[in-house]
Amino acid sequence: MNSGKILVIEPFSGISGDMMIGALLDLGFNFDELKDKLALLSLKGYELSCEKCMRSGIAATKFNVDAGHSHHHRGFTDIRQMIESSGLSPWVKDKSIEAFRRLAEAEGKIHGMPLEKVHFHEVGAVDSIIDIVGSMIALESFLPAGIFSSPVNVGQGTLQCQHGIYPVPGPAAQELLSGIPVFTNEVTGELTTPTGAALLSALVESFGPRPSMKISCTGYGAGTRQTPGNANVLRISYGELAENALNDAISPEERVTVIDATIDDMSPQIYGYFQEKALAAGALDVYSTPIQMKKNRPALKMTCICAVADLDRLTELIFRETTTIGIRYTYAHRKTLSREFHKVVTGYGSVTMKVSLLDGKQVNFVPEFEDCRRLASENGVALKEVQAAAVHAYLQDKK
Repeated sequence: MNSGKILVIEPFSGISGDMMIGALLDLGFNFDELKDKLALLSLKGYELSCEKCMRSGIAATKFNVDAGHSHHHRGFTDIRQMIESSGLSPWVKDKSIEAFRRLAEAEGKIHGMPLEKVHFHEVGAVDSIIDIVGSMIALESFLPAGIFSSPVNVGQGTLQCQHGIYPVPGPAAQELLSGIPVFTNEVTGELTTPTGAALLSALVESFGPRPSMKISCTGYGAGTRQTPGNANVLRISYGELAENALNDAISPEERVTVIDATIDDMSPQIYGYFQEKALAAGALDVYSTPIQMKKNRPALKMTCICAVADLDRLTELIFRETTTIGIRYTYAHRKTLSREFHKVVTGYGSVTMKVSLLDGKQVNFVPEFEDCRRLASENGVALKEVQAAAVHAYLQDKK
């Protein structure tokens, strides 16, 4: 948000993954670049196309995925491995996995099973993987920008899914939209899909009225159906926060929840395991502080920082995985540097450099640890040698 750039999503006719990509293509993202980057996934048996169309008098872009008759059911673990092993950027990988993790958690809660055992049904097909990863690829080109959304139209009536007939929205979308403002109008049918709900849940920093802004461009992504009297499109506006709103606008990535628990009866092994689980579940940071409690007992204060919308989910994890019987939480504001990612080539292989910017100027850069660790293992050299080579290559590229 430091840049003042902003994307506003308006799901007044609901949202799906193909509508999201269509709107981003309509905003100007290059279709050929989308295809090239999606090809970095080890995913076969599909064809992509996009076309201009009309929806209730509105010119929009329709994005299409033709996966034939393939509806292969994949588990969350399979999808995560596919994304992690691809050549996509760290941001695209992280956000894509986060969206699928939220889908898996929603499905797991509905069916009473752990995340690792969830196998997607409606959202496990090739087109849903394309929709989520493709949305992240296109969105990355507009960063750094805050992402806002107006309330979400979920539609009305019933739908037929694998588990039977359900009221709109379906079970997974209903769970994903928890805490998000929704509404319905006279349009019948499912307007917001689980994939669309997962994208909103993983990406949007704040829901509500459009912030005061200067619009640079607008994109319309078309849905499949023609809905008489209702333009079945998703609108996304890109621009800058108005000057009078820049100092006042605080996104949830800058407004966070700080959860504290003081514990004097827990093994350090349990804390280490919990920290891994919490970070995998989307916590922004987890750390502990040694303290002295009543009866002179040595203990720790465990602190978990998360997005405001993730308070209930992380609190549930704390109660389930640790021995605490109570937590305290407060809301805080944070400021973060904007980031860019650059690939450099070393004698050991390619490394992603994470570059931090303040007002558009570089203030720090560091090689991605996972890249360096992998290359150190593959080449049989010290980790510090790969890190040094990456820094040298980056400085040479800057000359």
